Order: sequence, then structure tokens, then C-alpha cells
Amino acid sequence: MSSFVSHPVEGKYILVTGGAGYIGSHTVLELCRNGHSVVVVDNLCNSVEESLKRVEIISGKGVPFYFCDVRDKDELNKVFDKYDFWAVIHFAGLKSVFESCKYPERYMNNNVEGTRILVECMIEHNVHNIVFSSSATLYGNPKTMDPLTEDCELGPINPYGESKLKAEQVITEKFKEYEDGQACLLRYFNPIGADVTGLIGENPKDIPNNLLPYVCQTLVGKRKFLRVYGNNYPTRDGTGVRDYVHVVDLADGHLAALEKLRENEENRNGAKAPLNDRVLIYNMGTGTGYSVLEVIDSMNKASGKIVPYKIVDRRKGDAAQVVACPAKANKELKWYTRYSISEMCADAWRWQSQNPDGYSKPSKKVLEMLENFKKEHAVSQ
Repeated sequence: MSSFVSHPVEGKYILVTGGAGYIGSHTVLELCRNGHSVVVVDNLCNSVEESLKRVEIISGKGVPFYFCDVRDKDELNKVFDKYDFWAVIHFAGLKSVFESCKYPERYMNNNVEGTRILVECMIEHNVHNIVFSSSATLYGNPKTMDPLTEDCELGPINPYGESKLKAEQVITEKFKEYEDGQACLLRYFNPIGADVTGLIGENPKDIPNNLLPYVCQTLVGKRKFLRVYGNNYPTRDGTGVRDYVHVVDLADGHLAALEKLRENEENRNGAKAPLNDRVLIYNMGTGTGYSVLEVIDSMNKASGKIVPYKIVDRRKGDAAQVVACPAKANKELKWYTRYSISEMCADAWRWQSQNPDGYSKPSKKVLEMLENFKKEHAVSQ
């Protein structure tokens, strides 16, 4: 059960774009566990509908799903016409740094234009609140190794980061003019882990974008060894240090952001949102960094196996250390992370070991667990 209590708005729905993806599905699950009515749109370019079917089974709550690209305004309008939304959580977007360097126009079109069309639909349908899935890649290659605050200089160094920055700018510019609107822009650091059931988790369709899927795929034999890019950084063991946050903590961060927006609306008592309060920005991280070798060690302990790895040359543009300062989110959202790196790795391994092929070819254990959830409660629509 979620540690964060979020209050549904009676008679209203939350729209989650990209809700079948890794972070999206975990957030949908936490929303359902807190009693929210959720609708999902997703074009399934890097996700599968099975994740939402499992969310429904785990939570016992129906989640209407629409196969829809957020750039298709006609189809998106049909969803907005059908439901009374009070908020949107916007995950839909391409997210591979490597791929963005090969296809920068694709990333700009998908991530920026998709955001613009979504916000236009919101405003046209009088939907006031949005929580946006942004990224710590906006900070680029930090000049210092100090924890990053929301006021740090922005300087993305790849098209993916540029697309996230431009999407933030689209929301900020639109909401400056939208007097009833308010937005939370959440800059993620490195989400890992999975729901404690091990029934939903990270399921990259192609080349993984993050460290943990590579580690997990190596542990289950899909890769011969893990490449560690550089061991001569000015860090405690020479490998890059990153701030890893449990995906359930991150999902709770979205509930905390919704709660902040809801409370702001109630406190205004019908008044327009002040310009300075219309766009709020928060870092979503733990404030603690772990090196690549420390993550490998934690996964070794979680799995009872040994991750084979090789040290290779550094990658261009990789920073020595990227760690969040979450003080603003702690204070204003009352959001704190709960999970240690060992718990993150244990949950990631539970998902991977129970689902070695992701959502395809479910194991006997997974099928039995799903049946038990079905018996426990029928899904309510």
C-alpha cells in the first residue's frame, strides 16, 4: 500500500498519458490504491497493455485504456469529451538518450509537439491541473559535484534533454496565460525497482536506457557481461555516481504533487491562480548518490548471484556525479523517499526473476499470483 495518502476529487477522473509504461503503470497503481478514478492513453511505442491489466488485477479497480498518440488531437479530444478530468499526469514521450542523438527531430516532435497538443486539449476542456514527467537531464553535465537544486543552471547535452526542456517551456508559457491552471514539473533522477508484488516492472522493448535493466538482463543471462563506462572519475571508487530513486517513491511523488495542486485550488476558494504559483518545479531524488560498482554489489546481494562486468572507456558527456537536492519537495510536497538501495535492488530482482521475459511468457508463479489477486477481489469498473 502507498505510504502517501492522496484524496480523490469526487466524481472526477485523472488522465494519465503514457500510463502503460514503467513509471506510468506504477503511478496508475498507486492512484488506484488511493481510490482515484484513472483513464490511460498510450500509443504503446515502448510499453504493453498487459501492464495495465495487471494493475487492474492487483488493485481490483478498472482502468479504461485508449490506444492513442497525444499528437492526435482528434482522438485525444474524444477522450476529453468522454470524461470529466480534474488533472492530467503526462508521461507520454520518448526517453532514450542514445536514440535521441540518432533521431533528434523525432524526439522534438513527439515530446514537444505532443505536450503542446495535450495542454491545448486541457485548456479547451477546462482542465486546470497537470503533473509533468520531466528529467534531471535538463541539468546537463553539472559543473560541481554538489547536490542539484531546482535553481541550478540548465544545460541539456543531448536531444532528449533538449526536448524535455522545451516541453517544460511549452507548459510554462501556456500556463502563464491560463489563469485557472497550475502545473507541477517533476525532474526525475534515476528510477529503479518495482512494485513489491513483482508483477509490474521495467520492461524495455529494445535497448535499455538505464543501468538497472542492463544489470538485471546480465543476471538472467540475456547479456554476457555488463559494460562499466569508466573507472577514473573523481568519485569514491572511480565509477559514476547517480541518485537512484525507487519507482514507487517516485509514483508517490506524483500523488504528492496532485495533493499540492488540489490544496492550492481549495485554498484559493475560486480565485485565479497567482502567476508565481502556476508552475511549480521539484526534483525527485533521494539526495544520496550510489556508484555503478555499489549498485552492482547491491544487486549481487539481492540476487545471490554475481554480475560479470568489464571496465570500458568513458562515454562522451557522462558526468562524474549527478545527485538531487530534494529539500524543496520534502518541504512543499511533504514527500520523502522510503526505500534504500538494497530494497530498490531487491524489488528490481523480484520483478526480473519472476518475469525474465518481461510481460511476455509469464511464469507459473506469476500466473498463480495473478489468479490469487483475481480471487481476492473482482475488478470494479
